[in-house]
Amino acid sequence: MTDPNERDPRDPRQSDPASIVPGPESASATPSGGTVGLEPSVPTVLDPAEGLPPTSPERSYSQGQLVRRRFLRHRGAMIGLVVLVLIALLAFTSIGIGPIPGWWGKDFRTTGPTIDGGRPTLGFFHVGEHPFGQDTVGRDFFALTMRGTQISLIIAFVVGIGSTIIGTVVGGLAGYFRGWIEALLMRLTDLLIIIPLLVLAAVIARGAGDAGILTLAVVLAAVTWTSLARLVRGEVLSLREREFVTAARAIGTSPARIIVQHILPNTIGVIIVSTTFTIASAILLETSLSFLGFGVQPPDVSLGSLISQYQTAFTVRPWLFWFPGLFILAIALCVNFIGDGLRDAFDPRQNRNGE
Repeated sequence: MTDPNERDPRDPRQSDPASIVPGPESASATPSGGTVGLEPSVPTVLDPAEGLPPTSPERSYSQGQLVRRRFLRHRGAMIGLVVLVLIALLAFTSIGIGPIPGWWGKDFRTTGPTIDGGRPTLGFFHVGEHPFGQDTVGRDFFALTMRGTQISLIIAFVVGIGSTIIGTVVGGLAGYFRGWIEALLMRLTDLLIIIPLLVLAAVIARGAGDAGILTLAVVLAAVTWTSLARLVRGEVLSLREREFVTAARAIGTSPARIIVQHILPNTIGVIIVSTTFTIASAILLETSLSFLGFGVQPPDVSLGSLISQYQTAFTVRPWLFWFPGLFILAIALCVNFIGDGLRDAFDPRQNRNGE
């Protein structure tokens, strides 16, 4: 009779357990003697951007790559970016800028005889001599609209960059140093917030409109930085107590270097998103000021001043009102869509589309 506990050396299933080399898949035993399941020999790493296994286990992405991938997958932001680039190219290449000529042969200052009541010649299959029509003195309205688009875009981006710099500096200093510096800067911010923005901008821009569009843009930037300053201050207040900031202080790093190299890079998402929305707001603010007569002054034009000049012609020549209005609407929507895409890219928890 064979002993059931005796091992047969010819049977591989009864060989020494220590000599068994686990294969690609092995079952893990539980204390009760059961098995949990098959465990893969190579761990599967999920792509945090897509939730899918990558092509190789070693594939990984940096934070910048993840932000770029999320932004490029945002349909609204991509459409807005393409349309905004096309509008900018059309405006700056058609009539040129400064000494650089454009491909459109008419100047926005040149008057001439009014053809067919100044009606637009743009059709489905032809452009015509005056695609956007002519104004009351015979100027080509396409050239006028392109010039207005140039001025509005320049002012909007200068305001966005200027207000971002001011707001970041004020918020960073107030959040890091605290004390009397924070009290002084935040009381100044609160003072500018409680004054209606349009009224404040109109009063300050009244004397700056004659000095040129860059001066007007700087003035508008000086009154539109308050919201970003409060956002940056809140971010800096939470970051200044983190371990890496404490370690930097312990080794004697200067406050300026800590703010620039350690704190501000961690607030770049808030800064970029706020900048895009500031650009969209600046376009509407400049339009409002120019409509009221406090913005861009003649002989130069902007989209807002064109609407203001030809508002009385709305019933008889509506194209003089609709073309500048459509460009204002298109630019503002494109910048807002880009801002939505950047917000979802930097903070996917706020992604409302589930992309």
